[in-house]
Amino acid sequence: MKKVTALLILVFALSTMSLLAADWTGYIADEKCAAKRGEDAGHAGCAKKCIDGGSAAVLASGGKVFKLDKQDEAKKLAGEKVVVKGTASEDGSTIKVDSITKAAS
Repeated sequence: MKKVTALLILVFALSTMSLLAADWTGYIADEKCAAKRGEDAGHAGCAKKCIDGGSAAVLASGGKVFKLDKQDEAKKLAGEKVVVKGTASEDGSTIKVDSITKAAS
């Protein structure tokens, strides 16, 4: 009985984690301006400057701003339209990044 219960808990935990895995399309922006500007290709120059100046890189997508755990990877694509693959935190504010690639134009 203990083995069955443990197996059910494991299956539930794995299925819950996979429900949070997703792809997001949006722009890599700087944390300071993303909430104000949102998704904006015209913000690329400012985003690059602010990120180079120390502001955190975030993803602006679907009217939301997501923190990203792989800052080095995100900073390389500052201002670009991207696809982020990863897993959202429980509260949906942060993405544990698996990959970030430029989005097709």
